Amino acid sequence: MSLERLLTVQTNDQPLPLEEWDPALSGALDIRVDRSGIWWHEGAKVAHPRVLRTLSRLLRREADGHYYLVTPAEKWRIRVEDYPLLIVTAVCQEDPDAGACWQLTTQTGEHATLDSHCRLITDDETDIPRVIWRHGLSARLSRQCWYYLVEQAECFEDARGHLHMGLQSGGHWHALGSPVVPDDIPKSPS
Repeated sequence: MSLERLLTVQTNDQPLPLEEWDPALSGALDIRVDRSGIWWHEGAKVAHPRVLRTLSRLLRREADGHYYLVTPAEKWRIRVEDYPLLIVTAVCQEDPDAGACWQLTTQTGEHATLDSHCRLITDDETDIPRVIWRHGLSARLSRQCWYYLVEQAECFEDARGHLHMGLQSGGHWHALGSPVVPDDIPKSPS
């Protein structure tokens, strides 16, 4: 299957109604997203920004755990090794109504604001949070973006003495990891 038909779908910044599209499975495409968020088609890296952006906007994860590129007429399964999106930049902007709003950008050029729908969550397997994106997708923070957010983080101690680190964004608290008991923090050698 050529990607040409998939690439004719609208590519502006308006959200695509993937939840409304329910075509039958068309098959599988030789597209793979590796652990670094790099997209590959038939063994070749997808490097063109417009192609990458269009493919990422057609992607959804379904209840079966598989990833699909979906149009109104087609549905193609692809392979994703970790998470399909990688957040490469985060910028804080002040909103007069909501206060601080962190704007996130992925490697594919998609944007989202950390808020009640787009949230940071921490998996049990890793201390680095991922972001709940859209259509069942999650995005991993790049190492550079993770360190930047940690530098910008707020910290507070709750009534039980646990330390919390995170960000206020979109009127919500977004934890940058699990709470820590101060006694569990390794002491640096004197």
